Amino acid sequence: MQSRAVARFVRVSPRKADRVLCLIRGLNVSRAQEVLAFTTRPIARDIDKVLKSAVANAVHKDETLDPETLRVKMAVAGAGPTLKRIRPRAQRRANRILKRTSHITIVVGDE
Repeated sequence: MQSRAVARFVRVSPRKADRVLCLIRGLNVSRAQEVLAFTTRPIARDIDKVLKSAVANAVHKDETLDPETLRVKMAVAGAGPTLKRIRPRAQRRANRILKRTSHITIVVGDE
């Protein structure tokens, strides 16, 4: 049985989020939460929230399910919409600043 949780429009680029998600792919849920607790990147807190939500969704689906038996089946960060901003430069030029967003999806399932 699988359950998933999605955090949409998270203000971090998908590449930065994926670096942290690579640390927890395939791990047991309790071990993944330990890894996220000691990861120094700020996105780790948001990923921990999504992981806890996926576990809560799985427990809500099946009341008899033990959360300790769950494993992270899939953890991906897809690209969301990009916010486009303008930075003024010298001699009336302008540079574009791209503020990227991502959609973080975590799927947990029993072994």
